Amino acid sequence: MLEIFAYAFGIMYTPGPVNLLGLNCGFNNRTRKHLGFFFGVGSAMFILFVFLSYVGLKVVNPELLPFISLAGCGYILYIARKVASANVSLNSKGDNQNALSFRDGLLMQLLNPKGLVATLPIATIQFPSAGVTGVSVLFWSLILAVLAFGAPTSYSLLGQLVGKRLENPIYFKVFNYVMASLLVYVALTIGYEHVYTKLFTQHNG
Repeated sequence: MLEIFAYAFGIMYTPGPVNLLGLNCGFNNRTRKHLGFFFGVGSAMFILFVFLSYVGLKVVNPELLPFISLAGCGYILYIARKVASANVSLNSKGDNQNALSFRDGLLMQLLNPKGLVATLPIATIQFPSAGVTGVSVLFWSLILAVLAFGAPTSYSLLGQLVGKRLENPIYFKVFNYVMASLLVYVALTIGYEHVYTKLFTQHNG
């Protein structure tokens, strides 16, 4: 099981669209307001682990993955717009304006190719080799889902620690624009690697 946790930790805790959003939430002192979003991320990972463990590649058509990635790119761009337009005045930090919801976390992670990259090898290869089958899949999927919940939450706590040291609201606005720009970059990168190369490059080759 150590190999499973090492792989999951390496995938889940490296910078990605969800963790970047966690960092942004904390920087704007909204960790508590976005616990639902983080819980949605963990729930999405639990769904992916359980679904892929029980059905494996039997109903997962690889030809559909580029279209799932395309939907994910669109959703990341939508979230980037919410981040860029967030109110960051010091008097309103921590309010509910543009707060990311459980649904946002669930959909974003379900449509995030990184989620599939993290869960597919574990569910279809590492779980069976470690003897994780049947009902035990639910238990270990829950443990890994908690680990997934902790990833954006830890980024958010780190961002909150940094944000508390700043007093000028311009820093928060600039940071939001930087985070939104990074999310756009992530969406474009995913679009190129998981959509364009899969649908156009391979076919032309």
